[in-house]
Amino acid sequence: MSSTVEPMMVGTDPADPGRPIDPDYPVTPVPLSARKPFFSLAVVLLGFTIFTPTMLAGAALGTAFSFWNLMMVIAAGSAILGAYVAMMGYVGARTGLTTVVMARYSFGTRGSKLASVLLGGTQIGWYGVIIGTIGDLTAQALGWESYAARASVMIAASILMCITACYGYRGMYWVSLVSTPLILALACWVVFRSLDEVGGFSGLVSVQPETTMTIALAITTVVGTFVSAGTQAPNWTRFARTGSQAVWACMIGFLVGNGLMILFGAIGAITFHEGDFVLILYNLGLVGWGLVLLFGNLWKSNADTAYAFGVAGAELFRKPRKTPFVIGGCVIGTVLALTGVHNHLVDYLSLLGTFIPPLGGVIIGDFLCRWRRGIPEDHAPRPVHWRHLAVYAIAAFLAWLSGEFEVGIPPLIGIVVAIGLTMGLHRVFATPTTTSREIATPIA
Repeated sequence: MSSTVEPMMVGTDPADPGRPIDPDYPVTPVPLSARKPFFSLAVVLLGFTIFTPTMLAGAALGTAFSFWNLMMVIAAGSAILGAYVAMMGYVGARTGLTTVVMARYSFGTRGSKLASVLLGGTQIGWYGVIIGTIGDLTAQALGWESYAARASVMIAASILMCITACYGYRGMYWVSLVSTPLILALACWVVFRSLDEVGGFSGLVSVQPETTMTIALAITTVVGTFVSAGTQAPNWTRFARTGSQAVWACMIGFLVGNGLMILFGAIGAITFHEGDFVLILYNLGLVGWGLVLLFGNLWKSNADTAYAFGVAGAELFRKPRKTPFVIGGCVIGTVLALTGVHNHLVDYLSLLGTFIPPLGGVIIGDFLCRWRRGIPEDHAPRPVHWRHLAVYAIAAFLAWLSGEFEVGIPPLIGIVVAIGLTMGLHRVFATPTTTSREIATPIA
């Protein structure tokens, strides 16, 4: 690679041009020499999606459907989510760029700030929600009633997650490698206990729904669990050595991993009337294992979240280092948790799940039209790409309208409309261009 994404974004130390300022390349393409093997990438993405709060979505589904209908809903929703994230992941591997940096080419250098604010701001909010949850559940488990005890847990947990995120890809890989197998083992054990509660698999299948939910809403719930975070999959898949590796890693994480967490939550709700396995372990008297599951799971997931708003901050303020923004975002998220705001953020942050996927749809559509052979190294993004901003606005509005009238699957509508309009308008307004040398070696 002979140049950076933009002339001013030189990702090397001026004193030693051969040494990168940030080994995670937050604002420049990841060179092929820094790409990771498939196993490493799959571990990180699986660790990202093995997220216990996802079980609460499964709990809502578990009481509304018979077992086989539940499996159909989970399979359909996970397939949609997996396919979308796999497309985003492929684009990340092909370009070597994060989602927010790719947005420069689709929305312009100034227009991309919309992506940085939406993605980075949402992740800071979720970071605060998780920090607050850790403090509350730890206090509940240990019988602590004082605010100081909860606050101490929040601060200590936030410091641990912040340090992990500052280590970047390497830190998240090792945390995921250690914690994910343990969490899956505990989850499988709880599933076996759940089957004992209802008389085995035949008893589970025979349980009748207690509530009602439309198929469309149920699939929307599955897709919505991780569609916002999945839009940022390129933050990790840009380290893939090939596009196909990125696709398979995304499918393992978002189709298998996320689908399993929804299924586990549904089974917990059916058998113990509680979707969160942490609380099930508490109720079974296994407080210690419950805390292990809580910290192990949320540590790696929130470290990924901190990493995401770190690279978004680096793009927003056009800086080559992510660490200051990781630290700053962690401080803001922790303050939100300490003030109790996290108890009121979830609905608002969930609403943003409707408005974020169309961003990914525009990037995918733009990639398919213009950047399939790589971003030409002499290409300078325009300040604002008004046509793509208009596409995003239309797609986001239609997705929101879909949710308001409960017609269709809002995230899917936003993605499909954004891809379709972007490609359609490109055909209308396309002008002949000369092919330039790619920004990186082509990736299969």
